[in-house]
Amino acid sequence: MTTYPILPEPLPLALPDGWTVPASFAPAADRAWRTAATKVRGLVERHPDRFPLYTQGGAWAVDAEAWTNWCEGFLGGQLWMLADHTGDPWFRERAEHYSRLVEHRKDDRNVHDLGFLFWSTWLRWYEATGDPARDDVVVHAGRTAASRFNELGRYLPSFLAPDSLFIDIMMNVGIIFHAARRTGDPDLARIAHEHCLTTRRVLVRGDGSASHEGIFDLTDGRFLRQTTQQGHSDDGSWARGQAWALYGFGTVYRHTGDRRFLDTARACADFYIERTGDRLVPPNDWEEPVPERPYESSAAAAAAGGLWQLAGLEPDSARARGYADYAVRILTRLCEDDFLAHDDPAWEGLLKHGSYHEAKGLGVDESVMWGDYWFLDAIAAVDAVARHAN
Repeated sequence: MTTYPILPEPLPLALPDGWTVPASFAPAADRAWRTAATKVRGLVERHPDRFPLYTQGGAWAVDAEAWTNWCEGFLGGQLWMLADHTGDPWFRERAEHYSRLVEHRKDDRNVHDLGFLFWSTWLRWYEATGDPARDDVVVHAGRTAASRFNELGRYLPSFLAPDSLFIDIMMNVGIIFHAARRTGDPDLARIAHEHCLTTRRVLVRGDGSASHEGIFDLTDGRFLRQTTQQGHSDDGSWARGQAWALYGFGTVYRHTGDRRFLDTARACADFYIERTGDRLVPPNDWEEPVPERPYESSAAAAAAGGLWQLAGLEPDSARARGYADYAVRILTRLCEDDFLAHDDPAWEGLLKHGSYHEAKGLGVDESVMWGDYWFLDAIAAVDAVARHAN
């Protein structure tokens, strides 16, 4: 009989003994926090109750085209982080307000991104208060996400079509693990595990690279082929999808303790590091022969968070140090003037040179809401360790 174990609590992160955050990180993090406070407050005051996905010419495009409806949690998440960092009640009040604005999405079965929406808002609210009513909303959203499961193919389909599996869903499946833990529902645990095992089998290649999308036969659940919506080619390596994979499989290992998922996270991380090297910030797709744009900063921001998490999970001290060092190097690079809009008051986003959808020409070489969120989330995680050490 197949079992689907979930740990009583997610594995804690423990960095290798003797490793410390470099002293150079503190001033970079301080610049990031000050810039974020200014940019996020400006967005909320200029466009109250709006959820832009990306900028156009550096200005938030509140009515621009969106491929799908998946980003509303990231603004609230930044407000929660700023409330925690600054202690300013204005950020706390806005964080609660923007969380309430997305509550109705807990019943949205049309998207695969409920983890993005509720992990960044209502789970932070629950963690800040311990109020079980806040967690009830997260669990409800997790049940809704699980209801999309395709039993024949054993995967959670993307928003795009029932036969489509996206690597992005690895960053959202955690909400189902959370719901399974809170409720003890074995079917939720089964769905979450099976989705991750299917994704590992059909989207992660032998060299650790990740395909963006897989297509299934709906009549019998057979996997048919890898393809892409946002990469250079069907056999390409879309950088943000790679970041979703290395972060997502690490998160699943935290929930389950299943070493298969740790091995997959390592392979995805090693591919990212090998292909990006000292540039630290990748292009949109490493397989594009002559990239039109050299950087996709939102991929780097997500990868930094995933690598930092992996450094805290990796039992091999040398590997863990390598992941931690590389994560901090990415974040420090993103805090430099050509990425962080610290000295550019006209630029309304936080992090420059991100891209939403290059193939569709949406939000290309701009600030993107998830890039700003994952950048600040990773800064917060490293900063917390640095401050504790001091």
